[in-house]
Amino acid sequence: MMDGNKLECRRLTKKYGKQEVLSQIDLTLEKGKIYGLIGRNGAGKTTMLSILSAQNPATEGKVVLDGKQVWENPQVLEHIYFSREIQPNSSANSSGLKVKDYLKIAREYLPYWDEEMAQRLLKLFRLDVKKKIIKLSKGMTSMLTIILALASKADFTFLDEPVAGLDVVAREQFYRLLLEEFTESGRTFVISTHIIEEAADLFEEVIFLHNGRILLKENTQELLEHSVYVSGKADAVDRAVEGKEVHRQETLGRSKGVMVRLKEGESLFGEDITLQPMNLQKIFVSLCGEEDA
Repeated sequence: MMDGNKLECRRLTKKYGKQEVLSQIDLTLEKGKIYGLIGRNGAGKTTMLSILSAQNPATEGKVVLDGKQVWENPQVLEHIYFSREIQPNSSANSSGLKVKDYLKIAREYLPYWDEEMAQRLLKLFRLDVKKKIIKLSKGMTSMLTIILALASKADFTFLDEPVAGLDVVAREQFYRLLLEEFTESGRTFVISTHIIEEAADLFEEVIFLHNGRILLKENTQELLEHSVYVSGKADAVDRAVEGKEVHRQETLGRSKGVMVRLKEGESLFGEDITLQPMNLQKIFVSLCGEEDA
């Protein structure tokens, strides 16, 4: 019996022809944490999660769970589940299935499946089990992926854009359910989402993926505490941030604003400047947005 304590990838690279989607990824995911995976469209988030869950082969590098290879290893894969977006269209293999048939497959395929939880969530989300996948709305398909993810009981569970199409009430239900399950089970969750600020409080750690590389992996609270927006007269800002790690400079006339990431023990002070805290979304935009011309 495996403990499922640590999922690691080393020098992970993925190419499609000449295009390199992921480049030399080194990443360790520890048991008992909720990670936020954040990146722009095309950054490689879905590709990375599909490789970590052995749904997609890496071009180079390896993925191991507690030191054991993930690829083509059924005993290891029992502990990993990737709940990816369901495509309810006529060309998808699952589109003709009813919801109840889709769940039946999950029940047979996933060794730690929690049927009681699945039934409870079906009632909570008011999902009609007799409906065909192809007839589901975007929100309903998201509800189905959430049910599969939570009821899978996999030690490492990945959710790719889980709240897409959900209204604000359903999104709040999902966040509450996730926290409840995390608290009770100690499972590891990786949530890939574009709705950053709404989910920020869930994330113990955040991973910024940018242009196929890990740009940052940090404790969320520490990242927030060490990030500050400095604004004021350009020369005053320049004096205040000299020697500091500066990102995303914005200039308007004689005024200037920059993001600064402070190292441990560093502080900022100066005349004619304003210091403002930054939320997770603003930090991401500062680090991964296009620089101003």
